[in-house]
Amino acid sequence: MALEHALLVSLTERASSGYDLARRFDKSIGFFWNATHQQIYRVLKRMDEQGWVIAETVPQEGRPDKKVYTVSDAGRAELIRWIAEPADLEPMRNELGVKLRAASLGDVGALTAEVQRHRDQHAHRLDLYRIFEKKDYPAPDQLTGPKLHQYLVLRGGIRVEEGIVDWCEEVLDALKRDSARSQASEPKGTQR
Repeated sequence: MALEHALLVSLTERASSGYDLARRFDKSIGFFWNATHQQIYRVLKRMDEQGWVIAETVPQEGRPDKKVYTVSDAGRAELIRWIAEPADLEPMRNELGVKLRAASLGDVGALTAEVQRHRDQHAHRLDLYRIFEKKDYPAPDQLTGPKLHQYLVLRGGIRVEEGIVDWCEEVLDALKRDSARSQASEPKGTQR
């Protein structure tokens, strides 16, 4: 997926300025697709040149005029084309997993602290997603259309975060057992 598609999806939900899009990325879409403010502005310009969006200049009092973008017919056609296109399975990149594979070569205590940090960060994100779910989708079985689709993406995020938190707990338990076994098997007098 290109950033263009994430922006087109966002703009179909609500016409926005570049600044508004960047803020929405920081709060919602950014959990699933990452982009800097500079990237968003650069891509919006390119999308405007391709005719995928229409920019309307809105005067502001005491501030520079802003451009508010909407999706053009060509942009909707691109979204329709892209939605129908098969999505590749993205390879999993997990630096923590690679470090874990090399744990016996390094400081297992430091790695354990890193796994705890990851668990805590993912647990925090999971809590945040659950707050969004409770606040924004109190009756999920009654959702239809765009609200249902947004909810399903949020549910995917919840499931991913639950899995990562559970995995981190599994890793921490296994490292603790391994450490206890290692200490028990060391000859007396050499234990730490």
